[in-house]
Amino acid sequence: MRSVLIITFLFSVTYGYGQVVLNADGPGNTYELITSVLAPSHNPIETPDCNHSEFGAHIDEIYDEDLGMDVFRFHIHVSPDNDRCINFDRQRNEIKTYDKSPANLLGIENEKVIYKWKFKLADGFQSSPNFTHIHQLKSVGGSLESMPMYTLTTRKGNPDRLELRYAETSTQVTLAQTSLAPLVGTWLEVTETIIYGIEGTYDLTIKRIADNETLFSYSNNSIVNWRPGATFVRPKWGIYRSLINDQNLRDEEVLYANFSIEEIDLLSADNSEIKEKDEVIFSNLIGNKLHLDNLSHKINLIQLFSISGRKILTKNIDSATQVNLDVSSLSAGTYILVFSGKQVHQTKLIMIH
Repeated sequence: MRSVLIITFLFSVTYGYGQVVLNADGPGNTYELITSVLAPSHNPIETPDCNHSEFGAHIDEIYDEDLGMDVFRFHIHVSPDNDRCINFDRQRNEIKTYDKSPANLLGIENEKVIYKWKFKLADGFQSSPNFTHIHQLKSVGGSLESMPMYTLTTRKGNPDRLELRYAETSTQVTLAQTSLAPLVGTWLEVTETIIYGIEGTYDLTIKRIADNETLFSYSNNSIVNWRPGATFVRPKWGIYRSLINDQNLRDEEVLYANFSIEEIDLLSADNSEIKEKDEVIFSNLIGNKLHLDNLSHKINLIQLFSISGRKILTKNIDSATQVNLDVSSLSAGTYILVFSGKQVHQTKLIMIH
């Protein structure tokens, strides 16, 4: 038997799970740096190195005079680069989060995430008429995971354009587009804010860093941002383009800097709808089970996080007012329980052996 000291907040609080940043730090060990942030000890990098090893790493770091800092440089060559020696009608040089990444880098249902980054397309940038993706949000799990949810892509046309593409299911549509010309040859800063869920929201803003002018934006306060069977959503950045019309392409370099992923709460601390009857009552631990009683019938998801933001467990519930959680693996310390539904409650849990 263990004893448990509980501090219960009877309101929704703003508790940040922390902002994770990936910044270039100078030439050398670029792959190691990216891996240490996005998926320590694993492989969050998808490059064409396998078929072009004589070139060296397709992602490196250089000093940029305009920003006054080190930045990441993504290389792609019309030949012989391909898609990781797997697909030869397209080519890919991307970084990502995935199932081996820390939990606070993966978007989950009923969660708000802010993605930020800077990028620069070189003067004379050439796009495929098919696709030249520079960013995606991809759903993982379920029958629809092969189709990205959101995609920023450039496309050759009259004029060349930047497109924001979206797929609720298996069919993509263009939500917004703009001429590419003002976006080329200058550093841009992107802020992408999304609430993951059936009743989700999405906001994208691209500003020119030189004068802070907004060059492209899109906002939707009611859009489906969750797919059946999904477990999480992950971001990708880089160059992923079609080779079907390679006569339109050239060897390219795209610069990126200051990647940021920040998970924040859905509700603010002043939500007056939180009533005393919504209090969650905890019993002592018996047999490694934490008993939660008097749960609101509107709660459909319980998550447990470490104080640093690492997700430890998730439990879906269906109109239950009592739930037992197996916490046998928890060591002594402080944790955060998050109860999600129509409202979001957060409660500090202190385990004492």
